[in-house]
Amino acid sequence: MQVTTHRGAGPLQQVIEIGPHQVLSDAPVESGGEGSGPAPHDLLAAALAACTTLTVNLYARRKGWKLDEVLVTVDHGQEGAAYGFQRSIRLLGDLGVEERERLLDIANKCPVHKTLSGQIAIRTELV
Repeated sequence: MQVTTHRGAGPLQQVIEIGPHQVLSDAPVESGGEGSGPAPHDLLAAALAACTTLTVNLYARRKGWKLDEVLVTVDHGQEGAAYGFQRSIRLLGDLGVEERERLLDIANKCPVHKTLSGQIAIRTELV
């Protein structure tokens, strides 16, 4: 899948094209943007939250477990020399202790979590 970005209407607004979808990103007003969309780091945190929810739901459904809802919150920001993510997961439904522990394990195996906690290679070319 290819993602493309280009300048939007505002001074720092970016239009992100992901296949047939468009998403806006912007800087907050205090940073010179208009706040017309989430900042890039917010999109990264949202990807982690969405992937976690999706992965846990798929696993529970496959197992036939009574998971009614997964609520994921991700706080994020610079922590010294590192960028940190604090993920909180709330599982709603008729689940036993072992099922809940297994779902936490599965959450840590979501593809975005694995990508962010693994080694990342970024290659850049000027075209």
